[in-house]
Amino acid sequence: MNDFINVIGAGLAGCEASWQIAKRGIKVKLYEMKPVSFSPAHHLDTFAELVCSNSFRSDQLENAVGLLKEEMRLLDSLIIKCADETRVPAGGALAVDREKFSKLVTDCIKANDNIEIVTEEVTDIPKEGITVVASGPLTSELLSESIGQLIGEQYLHFFDAAAPIVTFESIDMTKAFRAARYDRGTKDYINCPMTKEEYENFWNELTNAQLADVKDFEKEVVFEGCMPVETMAKRGIDTLRFGPLKPVGLIDPALGKEAYAVVQLRQDNEEGTLYNMVGFQTRLKWPEQKRVLRMIPGLENAEFVRYGVMHRNTFLNSPKLINSDYSLIKSPNIYFAGQITGVEGYVESASSGMLAGINSAMDFLGKERITFPKITAIGALSNYISDKNIKNFQPMNVNFGLMDSLNAKIKDKRKRYYEISMRSLEFIKSEIKGCF
Repeated sequence: MNDFINVIGAGLAGCEASWQIAKRGIKVKLYEMKPVSFSPAHHLDTFAELVCSNSFRSDQLENAVGLLKEEMRLLDSLIIKCADETRVPAGGALAVDREKFSKLVTDCIKANDNIEIVTEEVTDIPKEGITVVASGPLTSELLSESIGQLIGEQYLHFFDAAAPIVTFESIDMTKAFRAARYDRGTKDYINCPMTKEEYENFWNELTNAQLADVKDFEKEVVFEGCMPVETMAKRGIDTLRFGPLKPVGLIDPALGKEAYAVVQLRQDNEEGTLYNMVGFQTRLKWPEQKRVLRMIPGLENAEFVRYGVMHRNTFLNSPKLINSDYSLIKSPNIYFAGQITGVEGYVESASSGMLAGINSAMDFLGKERITFPKITAIGALSNYISDKNIKNFQPMNVNFGLMDSLNAKIKDKRKRYYEISMRSLEFIKSEIKGCF
């Protein structure tokens, strides 16, 4: 048996897994192909690169992802620690300066004496010892073939998208205004209000704009949380007004009331010089993005530092392949973590890396693996991806619907969710935290 654990991929899940293994005194060989080779969606040399949004979503305990982050804080998550230290204003959400976040994670990993970084592309799963595969949804072709041979199953897959980013100085703040929805928290979002006529003209151009040629896109599954804005718009003229462009809770100071529709922009870096367009993942051709998005009031002269892009994400049919501890059923010395398992979202990916890291370490030390029940958000996710009753498996964000309900009936949803969160946190403090 090797005197170390292999971790393939230095994304969110791989870095979290490496951290959890190393803190238990075990040597890690962390394989990362950057900067020798890059996937189509990656650009930074550093680890834990955030490809799409810079938001880790809600930080409130009445939200399942807020609970998941708090569980991970209790368990000394590297990813959440670095996110907290590089956060930028985002109301009730945890958003980060993506470059500073990535650099901080990289610095922490490189400073850990138990982690050896191997800069090369892995093309085959190691046969000996314990390995955590956290190669991400953009796993390279050769490694994908190796995984396919190992599991004896075809991958499932779907398309994902990233939203455009504009410079703050190019936003016309005489038309846009700062506010948080329902005035919750500080005024961290820039809001571009639209009249009925402006919205309908924009909708018409958006739904008729030229699309980039993404191979086999129309045949593929698009994850709802990352649906291209033009795809959503084609569902109906008011779909966007009840989705990313909903105006409720945002009072336009020029009108003294809600606008017909509102486009929101969220701060993307600590300096506040870059803002990303919330909910505007797109596969429009780049010239079309510039033309159509500049129809939005306040963005007439928008300077785009990144246009929206589409890329194909890959995930396993995990319920047939993976145990609830993220180990492979047919080869339990091999663990999978991250979006390749079918968890969706930054925090969820890091959570799977945490659990795969903890349990691969327990395995290495000859100790009993840790099982998280469905009263925890971590356990709800791991149980979802390993639920043998699921017939049509699709990627999933964490949500309270995956968790065990309370015994007591509480009608108020926010109070009910808060109590579910408190139950989980108390359980982790009393039953889990001291187990390893």
